[in-house]
Formats: sequence, structure tokens, C-alpha cells
Amino acid sequence: MLRHFAMRTLRKMRWLPPKFYVKCHYEYFSRKKMDLENPVEFNEKLEWYKVFYHPKILNQLADKYAVRAYVEEKIGSEYLNELYGVYKKGEEIPFDELPDRFVIKATHASGFNIIVSDKSNLDREKTIKKLNKWLGINQYYRKGQEWAYKDIEPRIVVEKFLEEEGRSFLVDYKFYCFNGEIKFFTAHLDRFTGHNHTTYDVNFNLLPFGHETLHDNEAEAIEKPSNLAEMIRLATKLSENLPFVRVDFYSIDGKTIFGELTLYPADARLKWLPEKYNKIVGDYFVLPELNNKKEPITKFP
Repeated sequence: MLRHFAMRTLRKMRWLPPKFYVKCHYEYFSRKKMDLENPVEFNEKLEWYKVFYHPKILNQLADKYAVRAYVEEKIGSEYLNELYGVYKKGEEIPFDELPDRFVIKATHASGFNIIVSDKSNLDREKTIKKLNKWLGINQYYRKGQEWAYKDIEPRIVVEKFLEEEGRSFLVDYKFYCFNGEIKFFTAHLDRFTGHNHTTYDVNFNLLPFGHETLHDNEAEAIEKPSNLAEMIRLATKLSENLPFVRVDFYSIDGKTIFGELTLYPADARLKWLPEKYNKIVGDYFVLPELNNKKEPITKFP
């Protein structure tokens, strides 16, 4: 109990040296000690990833605006959601010129999103105040030293509101890619009210694991998307040469729309169910070799 309290205190000190900090962060949430020299579980390897894998391109991949250029180069601009604008201050957003529905995102952090389903109900002054507050936050120090976010320029993007006919929510497809190979993907439904997800292999066979919540047989059945093969092909392309990245897509009436690239899912705190899959999925994650001085890797193929 005393040690757990100490880890709770230390994990809030996000200015601590990374090699020490991630051990505290991992132990606090998992209640297990971490071997940074020999990580085994998926979450352990994500903590290692934060400390030792630093190619500059990761800053671009985590940046919700800059990643668009990467996607355009790798697979084409036709898979990007429509962008209404990118801004450095909340006051710059031309709300009067925007459609009735749109989505606002911070480029430099995770979870900083505002979904506007009816512009007439939007409190603009409150929204601007919130956005400007977000712009002053560094995700690296806000969470668990997620390195890829550390040097991203804080900006705000406004994008098209996505919807699919006949659904009250989008299905979010998240492909877990290891050195360009998809091992499985999760399909997430109704993230804001009755969040549920299922896990599949690339042949759309249901797998017996997940995280946070398992598949609920009473939940809405997920039909195989008509563009699954395309999403698999594109995720494979986007994840080339990366030891791990999660590639997210939406499928809108059979059309593939890029969501984001995620390097540290849930900040290395995913709760795998059953727990043994933390190790099984960890085995897919082959970490690159460090040099003799064990310095962070900065070279990207």
C-alpha cells in the first residue's frame, strides 16, 4: 500500500527522467514492476517505446494536422476527411462560415475534441476559452511522457462532421500494426454512450479478447465492412517500418476515411481482457535494437 502511494505521487512528477518515470507510471497502473531492460507485455513495450524510440517522424504522425501530409504521400488525399481550417487561436475560427455540424480537434494532444452537431447550440465564447486553454497544454507533461507529442506545435483543426446513413454513430476501426503487419483490429461502436467493441483477425473472424470491455453478444452485430480489404491494405501501407502503430479508419457507406495514427494506445494503460493477452500481443511487438550506450533511436528507415 505504501509503495503504491509512492508510485501515485511519482507518476504525477512528469518532469522526472524518462527511464525512471515510465517505471513508476507502469507500476502505478499495473501494480507490477517493470523491467525496462527486458519488457515483455504490450503495455511494458509501449513504455519502452516512449523512452527509446524517437525518430523525428513520430512528431508528424502524432500531429493531427501534419499527419495529413504523411497520409497523402503514402496512400493519397482521397482518404482524408475534409478540412475546413487550421488555427493557432480559438478566436481565429470563422464560426459563421462553418456548416451547422463540424468537429474541432487539437493537433497536439489526445482526447481534445469537440463534436458540434448543431452550431446554433454552441457557446462560442466558452468554446474559444476551452480551445485556448488546450493550446497551452503539452501532452507529454499532461499524461505519461508520450514522447511523440512533446514537440508538436499546438494548433486547432476543424473538420467535416462524419455520419453514416442509418446509424446514430460511426464504427471506428482500429488496426494494430507491427512492422507493417496487421495482427488484429478492433471495431468500436457508440463511443459516447454505450461504448462497446469487438476484436477480429484480418479474415474477420471474431477473436476472444479485447480491452476494457469484452464483446457483448447482446450488442449490435457488426457486419463485415465492404471495404475491409481496402482498409487492411491502407493500414499496412501507413504502418510500414514502424515497430508498432495503431491505424484508425472510419467506413462511411463503404468509403474509407482516415482517422488517426496512435503510437501509445491509452498511454500504455490498456486493460487487456483476458489479461494473458497483454503478453500475447506483446510478443507481436518486436522492439528495435539499441546501441551499446542504450541511447534513444532517432533514425527512421
